[in-house]
Amino acid sequence: MPDQISNKISSKISIIVPCYNEQESIPYFYKEICNIFKQMPDVVLETIFVDDGSKDHTLEIIKEISDRDNRFKYISFSRNFGKEAALYAGLSESTGDFIGVMDVDLQDPPGLIKDMYIALKTGEYDCVATRRVDRKNEPPIRSFFARIFYKLINKISNTNIVDGARDFRLMTRQMVDAILSVSEYNRFSKGIFSWVGFKTKWIEFENQDRIAGKTKWSFWKLFLYSIDGIVAFSTVPLAISSIFGILFCLISFILILFIIIKTLVFGDPVSGWPSTACIIFLVGGLQLFCTGILGQYLSKTYLETKKRPIYIIKSKSK
Repeated sequence: MPDQISNKISSKISIIVPCYNEQESIPYFYKEICNIFKQMPDVVLETIFVDDGSKDHTLEIIKEISDRDNRFKYISFSRNFGKEAALYAGLSESTGDFIGVMDVDLQDPPGLIKDMYIALKTGEYDCVATRRVDRKNEPPIRSFFARIFYKLINKISNTNIVDGARDFRLMTRQMVDAILSVSEYNRFSKGIFSWVGFKTKWIEFENQDRIAGKTKWSFWKLFLYSIDGIVAFSTVPLAISSIFGILFCLISFILILFIIIKTLVFGDPVSGWPSTACIIFLVGGLQLFCTGILGQYLSKTYLETKKRPIYIIKSKSK
């Protein structure tokens, strides 16, 4: 249960901050988040840094902050388990009435936390989330494929994922408990946040540049992450592979009849090897594509059945 500090304290807010090689960004984040909570005297702050197996001085910096400011805690993984694991670990360790998730690079404006808190205190919403209204300074090809992904997943999935949605949000304890009950190994938090339901208010903001450091999300990593999202929240690709199989069987049957009739009735010779080779490559490529779809679902099922822990903690603050 949240700490009851005094009668003047109305709520406790836990902020989950995943960190991976973010030694340059953390000091800026610390200063900014402290300034924001000075404006919220009726709130107790708990910030949980989750060090996701960083190779730089991230862990040393967050330890130093935790030692001098008891509002800041940390969790350190034994290795890099990924942002999804870091989010789950932070949510599991949080003790607040309201729990927030945000990035340490200040691309998520901390100033919005106050507005989120006010909205949640009305009791009308269970979650206040954010979305970017533009993709300024983002590579055009990355923006193009991001829009394609959101359009695609919303067409093939029953779970609605808002275009431009960020992980940056503030949630009630009830919603966080529901998210933690979804303990699957292969996690796609944007989908899970939507799948658990609850009423969400969206706040829009313009895209912000990183305060320091470099992004850890390459185009290839984002592409693989998008595949995880599709596999996690839709079985439509499996249906598509089945439809392809039926369609090509039908086409093959029609072509066989056509060739037989053309040869026996009209006496035309059967076409040579180039057309046959093209058909073999086409059908072979389609088979590999469909097998790949099946393999994605099978691999996720395999990982789930192993029952491995989502993360392993090496050390954490007391």
